Amino acid sequence: MDRVKKNKLMSMVGLILARHRWVLISPLLFYLFLFFVLPLSRGLWVSLWDPEFTLKNYAHFFTEPVYVMVIINSFKIASTVTIISLVLAYPYAYLLSSVSDDTASKLLLFVILPFWVSLLVRNYSWMILLGRHGVFNTILMNLGLMSKPVKFLYCTTGVNIGMVHIMLPYMILSLFSVMKGIDRNLMKAAQSLGANRFHTFIRVFLPLSLPGIAGGCLIVFIMSIGFFITPALLGGAKDVMIAQLIEKNVSLMLKWGFAFAAAFVLLALSIVILTVYNRFLGLDRLMGGADD
Repeated sequence: MDRVKKNKLMSMVGLILARHRWVLISPLLFYLFLFFVLPLSRGLWVSLWDPEFTLKNYAHFFTEPVYVMVIINSFKIASTVTIISLVLAYPYAYLLSSVSDDTASKLLLFVILPFWVSLLVRNYSWMILLGRHGVFNTILMNLGLMSKPVKFLYCTTGVNIGMVHIMLPYMILSLFSVMKGIDRNLMKAAQSLGANRFHTFIRVFLPLSLPGIAGGCLIVFIMSIGFFITPALLGGAKDVMIAQLIEKNVSLMLKWGFAFAAAFVLLALSIVILTVYNRFLGLDRLMGGADD
């Protein structure tokens, strides 16, 4: 009897929640409004009113060549980091998807381990490794491969190395989530029909892993555009990215209106990239979702 009453009560609760779905998402909506909508609205207001409505901050951003170069440089570095991360992550993700679950869980530890270390600590570690008298240069010179230290630090090379190290786990996890769901019997079927391993990989496995490639590249590229700490510590004067530009205008020049304008330019660029991705690939495939 108690079970019947309990089932009726659960059915009533489920019916109420089904009719008032907004009750379930109201905490999330409140959180987004408080910590996302309100700050963005305030920032947009500051960038457009000084003290009357004006577009001078946005006009200044796009008419000043140095700021346009910062945008181009941000895209160039983000693209380079994305490509290198994909090249390095794909074989490792393929290995993870090919081994047993027990072995894969152990190998995944090396992917997740960097998340346990502070981002700032990782960048300072690279400064020690890549310095003029750092570990890398010492090894190269002791082996006789270089007659003088190589400039790894305070240049684009250092920025790319540091950012790839940070973004690589995201690319691996995105690829692995898709590769793990690929039916290996399809590859066996292709081999049984006469295809060698190379053609099986190119014609069967690689196309099926494209959602993971697209999703991983999108995640890495979007996150890389807004990087601040790594370019600031490992890069030089020619490696300034848009996040550094925003920080300098806030902390040094106190140009809040222009800083917010630059931030909204970055936001707009990210939205454009997401829109293009959704137009051609679909955001539902970001983490390997099935097609409709």
